[in-house]
Amino acid sequence: MESSDALLARFLALHPKTIDLSLGRIERLLAALGHPERRLPPVIHVGGTNGKGSTIAFMRAILEAAGLVVHVYTSPHLVRFHERIRLGRPGGGRYVDEERLVAVLRRCEEVNAGEPITVFEITTAAAFVLFAETPADVLLLEVGLGGRYDATNVVDDPAAAVVTPVSMDHADYLGDTVALIAAEKAGIFKPGVPAIVAPQELEAGAVLEAHADRIGARLLMGGQDFSVHEEGGRLVYQDEHGLLDLPLPRLVGRHQQINAGTAIAALRAAGFGRLPVSAFETGLLKAEWPARMQRLARGQLPELAPAGAEIWLDGAHNPDGGRVVASAMAELEERSPAPLVLVVGMLGTKDADGFLKPFAGLARELLAVPIPSQLAARPAEEVAEIARNVGLTATVHASVEAALAALNGFVWERPPRILITGSLYLAGDVLAANGTPPQ
Repeated sequence: MESSDALLARFLALHPKTIDLSLGRIERLLAALGHPERRLPPVIHVGGTNGKGSTIAFMRAILEAAGLVVHVYTSPHLVRFHERIRLGRPGGGRYVDEERLVAVLRRCEEVNAGEPITVFEITTAAAFVLFAETPADVLLLEVGLGGRYDATNVVDDPAAAVVTPVSMDHADYLGDTVALIAAEKAGIFKPGVPAIVAPQELEAGAVLEAHADRIGARLLMGGQDFSVHEEGGRLVYQDEHGLLDLPLPRLVGRHQQINAGTAIAALRAAGFGRLPVSAFETGLLKAEWPARMQRLARGQLPELAPAGAEIWLDGAHNPDGGRVVASAMAELEERSPAPLVLVVGMLGTKDADGFLKPFAGLARELLAVPIPSQLAARPAEEVAEIARNVGLTATVHASVEAALAALNGFVWERPPRILITGSLYLAGDVLAANGTPPQ
């Protein structure tokens, strides 16, 4: 049987000669497929710069704890393409299996008939076919890039649209100011549909609010219409319907408390407010999202590091991501002091200076590594030079494995806390090398 990898590679040849951000190509293909996007379960559409996947992870965990069947569409994948399509079933969803994926990709290829289309567009169409043909109570749908012209934005009447924190990223496609990027993200808002907006910086918040008002979306703004805060080791969520006293999320970092609050607000606005409190409690405690402050306690890589070392993995790669992850590491330092070491690989398209600055004064050492799987990776020597320019001590190593092994040559007053970060592609390579791919 032809593999899904072979089919996906073949789709690259269909890529349009010029990228015009539009919905025309996917709308044509969906029409030829019989409009699966019109036969989906209720959709919660999620855009934003950072926190989309974590917010979806909280929603999925809460809904599944309540016994509901949940489809999930996310991107990019870390190790295998199948991670992008989670098909719901009673007792918990599973990634699409190879046989079903190959069958639906072939079907889409045949119907597309060689017309120009991007890989994300044709695979999104394939996902919609699977979601339409597999019964579920809800579909959690993540935007791929931007919002207004993203292939997922063919869903005309979602149950809710969510925008997580907006910051600078993909400026070459979305615009070179936060206001321009926020305008693209706001494109998923629909008239009369709840628009749930996580707490934002002033500039982004103003753009999102103005667009919601202009089209008649029902705006729920974080910090105004709903709020979340930590109190006495608990997470307190509050909105117009009342207060929820919940356990702190399993996912580490104060930013995850914001994501959890946004997830709860979205579920309540989308018509799932009558879920039992126990579902919210269980969901916060069970939510998992690989490569977002993920502790690597088992596998191949921990054995290479100094005895007793903690290894954390986070795919953050832009300045706002650097800020929230550095903040999370500072919180860990307050609770349990340990020397912080960074192992960093980045793409050349990312703002390495802005990403690394928040770690100055916090990290003891930075070990720069390449990302062999990516042609667009920034050379490790360049990452190290940028790190030195922002005040970090940096050395260059041939691989993550070599970097971890090198740490055994240091003298530590206590075992180090190691954070591998800078790229989701690096994170995927690490999970594969560790033998712990997402499940």
